[in-house]
Amino acid sequence: MGGHGSEAHWRAGIDIGGTFTDILLIDERTGASWFGKTLTTPDDPARGVASAIAQVLHDATASTTDLHTVIHGTTLVTNALIERKGDRTALVTTRGFRDAVEIAREHRYDMYDLNLDLPRPLAPRHLRFEVDERIRADGSVHTPLDMASVDLVASQLREAGFGGTTGAVAVCLLHGYANPDHERAVGDHLRTSLPGVRIALSHEVAGEIREYERTTTTLANVYVQRLMEGYLDRIRDALSASGSPARLLLMLSAGGTATVDTARRFPIRLVESGPAAGALAAAAHGRETGRTGLLSFDMGGTTAKACLITGGVPPVTTEFEVDRVYRFKAGSGLPVRVPSIDLIEIGAGGGSIARVDRFGLIKVGPESAGADPGPACYGRGGTHPTVTDADLILGYLDPGFFLGGTMRLDVRAAREAIRMHVAEPLGLTIEDAAWAVHSVVNEAMAAASRMHAVERGKDASAVPLFAFGGAGPVHASGVARILGSREIVVPYGAGVGSTIGFLVAPVSFDFVRSYYTRLDTCDWHAVAGLLATMESEGRDLLTDAGVNAGDVTFAHRAELRLVGQAHQVTVDLPREVLDALDPGHVDGFRALEVIQDAFGTTYRALYRRSAPPVAIEAVNWRVVASGPVPVVALPTPVAPEPFHPQVT
Repeated sequence: MGGHGSEAHWRAGIDIGGTFTDILLIDERTGASWFGKTLTTPDDPARGVASAIAQVLHDATASTTDLHTVIHGTTLVTNALIERKGDRTALVTTRGFRDAVEIAREHRYDMYDLNLDLPRPLAPRHLRFEVDERIRADGSVHTPLDMASVDLVASQLREAGFGGTTGAVAVCLLHGYANPDHERAVGDHLRTSLPGVRIALSHEVAGEIREYERTTTTLANVYVQRLMEGYLDRIRDALSASGSPARLLLMLSAGGTATVDTARRFPIRLVESGPAAGALAAAAHGRETGRTGLLSFDMGGTTAKACLITGGVPPVTTEFEVDRVYRFKAGSGLPVRVPSIDLIEIGAGGGSIARVDRFGLIKVGPESAGADPGPACYGRGGTHPTVTDADLILGYLDPGFFLGGTMRLDVRAAREAIRMHVAEPLGLTIEDAAWAVHSVVNEAMAAASRMHAVERGKDASAVPLFAFGGAGPVHASGVARILGSREIVVPYGAGVGSTIGFLVAPVSFDFVRSYYTRLDTCDWHAVAGLLATMESEGRDLLTDAGVNAGDVTFAHRAELRLVGQAHQVTVDLPREVLDALDPGHVDGFRALEVIQDAFGTTYRALYRRSAPPVAIEAVNWRVVASGPVPVVALPTPVAPEPFHPQVT
């Protein structure tokens, strides 16, 4: 199809997973679509992206000049944080707060373990420096910034080898979100003194209250920044070398897309980009088919993800953790305060390794065979039994038509792996052992999905199970049976289903400002000014990304709680609040009334009871700036040619 007209008219969505790289190509003129799936190249993911694009363009008989947009999601940020493969990173903070990242929270993820393991701070103690300054919580200056102490820190960093192509520095001063003047001054001085060093300021990365979370988020952002810059440059170079004029966009964890420049500046916003696309794809299919409530079930080669979708829109949370000591134990990781689609991740993918523990119980995951060597049946040197090996033995997979017939599976190798590591230790037949592995995985995924729904005040069995991903449809029936689901939806192209999410996501960005106040004594003019400032920043960012200013829309949220509570709930602000907070005519009484009602509705939905008659306070105010939602025809199967048997 290459050469049809002078304008590029193809869009591609690419998802790099732990085992496979998926791609979807859509012709915007005709709605025709092509899928592709290749093994991920862990040593250089950018090479896998280029290979996937070349493969699917060849299948579609299109040329690289026909491609105008590539939307991409990556696990690079998450993997770099887990594997500690980022930049050498230092922290500059207010005197007396050097060890805040090590003290962490008062809350313990296991209250009975006296020897808790915690993730190591991204900046070791010998690379944590202090400057003399102090900002109060209201933004007023308690102690002016001593530039001599900043100059001393710059000298210490230089002596430590920071400069040129080495080193990153996070500047996180106490209450920097309330008054960023000191952070800006420190950042300017360090950029001048240490050219080439990446500098991140906490009020720009995570401009909100809670010192520990703001610090870890800023550290994580600058830790992976240089790595992400190199990765994005390689992908852009590969596109340019192929002759493609395509614009590259990156999927954000919150479900929007951003330009390369934004991704280079805030790489931490990409920490959950792949899973976010899967939830968006499920929501888009649900809206298309009249199912606004769904349990999205995305099972790939390394993990499975579940997301409860209500009202046709995936929920978004601002609390996320990376590098957990215990992968599925909340509180054991580094908190990052970035908006992310609210989902649960389970270490149960097609490549998850099965084993028998010392108690004679079958355990599956979270360790994965990945793409290299992969499951035993791949014939690439893997010897450990995996979920894919079990599914192959049970007849759920066609050994001659894996990856559309481009990869043949080795049944004998799968049987040998299951026999040696599961069947013989338990005295089972190979088939019974394979069924046990399959069942254990289904139980684990169903239990996690049920917990995810219950924590949100919902019943997982009350909505259809939407199954996709390379292994999702294979396990959908078993998971649905355990949950009690009455309907299973498997979309066309389920094996690369998350790629659809990339193509239906608008360009967007989330902004946050902390303004701590009781609503009944709130300065509503200050709130109106805060929201207007974030709207202006959002409009500028999106117009720089190519969105027409008139097409930018805004969603507004507030993080509220009852006085005396430590944690808040996010409440969507109705249109009436924005009308009441028009900077030209602020009606505080009306704003208070509407926000109180919205908080009460959200509180009841979450906790199944009304909020007690206690004053409400606000902690953070948020604005989401978005461009138009792309209009994309969801892929549909092509009817086969009619079969006319010959009569002899």
